Amino acid sequence: QVQLVESGGGLVQPGRSLRLSCVASGPIANFYIMGFYRQAPGAERELVATITVTDVSTYRDSVKGRFTISKNSANYTIWLQMDSLKPEDTAVYYCYADIKVSTTGRFREFWGQGTQVTVST
Repeated sequence: QVQLVESGGGLVQPGRSLRLSCVASGPIANFYIMGFYRQAPGAERELVATITVTDVSTYRDSVKGRFTISKNSANYTIWLQMDSLKPEDTAVYYCYADIKVSTTGRFREFWGQGTQVTVST
């Protein structure tokens, strides 16, 4: 079974940095897109940043210039470098991937379990 595992969350003061990682494992033939979403208490889940297999990246407006997404396609790993963090970045961050499963030959969407990011003094 394909699994996504995030790491790197934690508590940080405003203005500081964190780096999230996500590793996909299992019967993977290829992926189309991977990225991070986040969900704050009482809010809907929202896109933070994504990156395609061809290195096209997308960011939500509020994180542009502060967050950078990157990948290593060979081992299905992505990173989200988060700089100049703000209290409004506080949320559970979820890894997302659209992956071609090698056992079926079909693309499916997968989600990680989430990692908490808290930005506070």
